[in-house]
Parts: sequence; C-alpha cells; structure tokens
Amino acid sequence: MDNLSGSEDVRPHVNLESVAHVRGDHRIAVLVPCYNEATTISAVVRDFRQALPDAGIYVFDNNSSDGTADIAHKAGAIVRTVSDQGKGNVIRRMFADVDADVYVIVDGDGTYDAKAAPKLVEALVSGGFDMVVGTRVSDERDAYRIGHRFGNRLLTQCVAALFGTAFTDMLSGYRAFSRRFVKSFPAHASGFETETELTVHALELRMPVTEIGTAYSARPEGSESKLNTWVDGLRILFMIARLFKAERPLPFFSLGFFFCALLSVILAAPVFDEYLRTGLVPRLPTALLCAALMLFGAILLTCGIVLETVTRGRAEMKRFAYLQYAAPQPPGKQR
Repeated sequence: MDNLSGSEDVRPHVNLESVAHVRGDHRIAVLVPCYNEATTISAVVRDFRQALPDAGIYVFDNNSSDGTADIAHKAGAIVRTVSDQGKGNVIRRMFADVDADVYVIVDGDGTYDAKAAPKLVEALVSGGFDMVVGTRVSDERDAYRIGHRFGNRLLTQCVAALFGTAFTDMLSGYRAFSRRFVKSFPAHASGFETETELTVHALELRMPVTEIGTAYSARPEGSESKLNTWVDGLRILFMIARLFKAERPLPFFSLGFFFCALLSVILAAPVFDEYLRTGLVPRLPTALLCAALMLFGAILLTCGIVLETVTRGRAEMKRFAYLQYAAPQPPGKQR
C-alpha cells in the first residue's frame, strides 16, 4: 500500500547499540498490509526475514484478487485476511490481533528498505521511543511524483500547525511502534488517512518519537500504486479536520464563534448607526439576523467549552490505556 510521498529531511539524533542484543530481548512482529501485491510480496517477506530473523512476519491480505495471500504463505509469512476494505481497517485488525513487544509496519509494495528495519527497532528500544518513523529518502525520480511530495509536505504542515511539532514525513508507511502505542491506538481511520491518525495519536499523548532516514525506491515493474493523489489527499485533509474537531474542540468551535460574531458586528454596524441617528430600526430582518448570528456563535462557543472537558477525560483514558503496558527496555535493564 502506498502513501503520499515524503521529504528528504530527517532528524538523525539516535544513538544506536547492538542490533542482535536488542532483538534477542524482545518479541518483534513485522506487519505487512497488502492489497494486490503479488509482484512484490514474496521479496518483501524474504527481505524482512533476513533483516529480522527472530521476528514474526505477518501479512494481512485485504481482499486481494491476484493470489497475494497464497504467495505470502509460500514465502513463509503468517497470513491473515481482513474483509473490510481499506488500509486503516487492516491496521486496526493488525494491532488488535498481533501480540508483541515491538511492531514494525511496512507496506507490501517493495519500496521500503528492509535493511533499515533493525535500525528502527534498535532506535525504538535503545532510545525509549514509542514510535520511530522511517523517513523516506530517495534520489530516484520515479520513486514518487511531485504531486505526492508536495501533498505530503502540505498535509504535514497542516498537522504541525494544528497539533504542534509533527514529522518531516508524516505519511511514511514504514514505522516501528512500542506495545504501549499499539494497544492504546483508537484506530478510527479506514483508508490511507491512517498514518495521519497515527501521528496525531503520538502528538496528543506527547509520546517520545523520532525519525530515521530510510532508502525509498520506485515500485518494481508490474506493480501498480493503489493511491489516488486527489481522492486520498482529500480524505487525509478531512481526517485532519475531524481530528482537529475531536482533539481540539475549543479552538475548533471558537473559530465558528469568532466568524459568527464578526459577521454579526459587521451587519449590525449600519443598523446601529441608523438607530443612533433616527431612533428607528427600519431594517428589522437584518437586526434579527445579527442577533441570530451572535446567538449561534455563543452556542458554538458553549459546545467548544463542554467538549473540551469531555476531550480531556478521553485523553486521560487513552493515557491510562497507554500506561498499562511497559515500554521496551534497553539491553541490560530489568523489565
């Protein structure tokens, strides 16, 4: 499965220790969501088996019609099927069904470098992070289209503006997660907007996160992208708006209040001016409209205040779910 493509900027501030040592102390699951990836899935399973020989490789097939599930099974993966269409639905099922200490999720299209997987795992455990994003770095012109790169940067900046510091490649499909992240993730998204939800979940709970640059290549010949630039871009944008309303209700409804109040004042100005000059209100419909707009704005503000309290309670519950699980401990420390 594809994502809108990423930026070349990374944050290289992770100290890496022994990969084998880290892997030996933790159960690792590699999760591969797939839809019609028969051309690439065998190589993906093989490459990640070599990169993380102690990990379980799980391929979750999403109604493929090209034999992806059979090929993945023959390649040695644990194959499961998700009937609800969409990457978000697949990730929801993955996170619910698979039990591990460290989770690595990667698209099954063969565009991500399996050799970087040990670094992602190592950074997660040694650095005490809950999510490590494999930021895509590529010199191949065909690896991603200009529209994808622009869309990724635009949407990433939207999330940064609304929720605080985000990532340089928010929509990367290559990540490592802690168990506490996975088991506290609500997973509301159904499609490609799931990466946005993953990002906002980490920002809302103020989880420790980081990025590591990983090689990103073009799809092999015969493999087709499932991403529709405009449709999926709009779905991601709508998901950002929904998350803004759900996670930041007071600012969201305050915008409606200020718009209604401003419009009411602008329309009321000539009515008040005429009343002060003549003592009459000949434009009664306009006066009623101004009063209705101000009242509606007050209702919006009240909704924002009430929902802000509700959201704080929801955030606390998610925090409690997050704290139920211990973080992966660095080698040599007691769990």
